[in-house]
Amino acid sequence: MYDEARVPSPKGAQNGVPPCALQGAGPEAGLVTGDGSSLTTGGDRQETKAEPAPVKKPHREILDHDRKRRVELKCMELQEMMEEQGYTEEEIEQKVNTFRQMLMDKEGVIPREGSHPQP
Repeated sequence: MYDEARVPSPKGAQNGVPPCALQGAGPEAGLVTGDGSSLTTGGDRQETKAEPAPVKKPHREILDHDRKRRVELKCMELQEMMEEQGYTEEEIEQKVNTFRQMLMDKEGVIPREGSHPQP
């Protein structure tokens, strides 16, 4: 059975890696620590400059989805307000559909077929 208290680490090891494994190793060899600096023998550490991550453009589908969610939220708010004021279901449906179409046009969202019927 392994007992780490009895097994000493090699003398002069850095971070549990024997010095012989570090000789001649550097970023070219793929030995880079978590903070971006490379492992070297001795006390010197080579600093590597971190390049900024490339900025990704959001997908059009995700942006459209967010816009549609905002439109539907506003439509639900209008529907609830009209229900509280006593409008009939037909009036509510007609007004909400008109309001939805106006918001979709304003937001530049192209609805998919079958998502909401046109009045």
